[in-house]
Amino acid sequence: MKKFLASLLAALALVGGSAQAASGALTLDPFPKERMSDLAALQNGAKLFVNYCLNCHAAAFMRYNRMQELGLTETQNKENLLFASDKVGDLMTVNMNAKDAKAWFGATPPDLTLVARSRASHYGTGSDYLYTYLRTFYRDDTRPTGWNNLVFPNVGMPHVLWEMQGQRAAKFVEEPDPADPSKTVHRFDSFEQLTPGTVSPQEFDSQIADLVAYMQWLAEPMQKERVRIGVGVLIFLLMFSFIAWRLNASFWKDVK
Repeated sequence: MKKFLASLLAALALVGGSAQAASGALTLDPFPKERMSDLAALQNGAKLFVNYCLNCHAAAFMRYNRMQELGLTETQNKENLLFASDKVGDLMTVNMNAKDAKAWFGATPPDLTLVARSRASHYGTGSDYLYTYLRTFYRDDTRPTGWNNLVFPNVGMPHVLWEMQGQRAAKFVEEPDPADPSKTVHRFDSFEQLTPGTVSPQEFDSQIADLVAYMQWLAEPMQKERVRIGVGVLIFLLMFSFIAWRLNASFWKDVK
């Protein structure tokens, strides 16, 4: 039993260490949550997801026809979003072979259905993570893909949105280690724009916000309905508690 607990604690420490290594000391940028209530933003995010993410990553727990909940008609789905399937009732899968993907990227691209929830941590929400991650790619010729990322160092994924953002280099500085002045730490300082993108930096951030909003919706399409039902249940319980309290007082008022 002691060995099992020791192994479990060691595994948890490794997981925690990996998460901290992936995020490092970088502060996650807050995701603009108002995009979640903007149907136009969610529709644009769905278009970006299908065009840029669905080539390698699946969303195998979601069907195309559920995007009608975002205000898209079946015809719009067929004409604009069905690139990897023939029917609007199909799951959002990809045709890429898992073995080929692992050989090309070093690991099989994960399914993205629940990624906006799975990436939540004490650093921030999963949406904060994705919003920062997708905006912090930079050129790195030492990597097989030619790209690296501040949030996920040495990530196997290339920067698929580089044409929109343009190419950037990351500048790092060496600073004394606060824990040991005799050592130095490698810290990110700033980005240097190497080539311009097809959109402005502000427009790129807006596009990423739409994409992340869709991925957040993708992870839990019934979130608004769940919250609405939850509020109704709490109101009912509050009213019932008041009635039960008054009934209890009435029943026991003559008992001393």
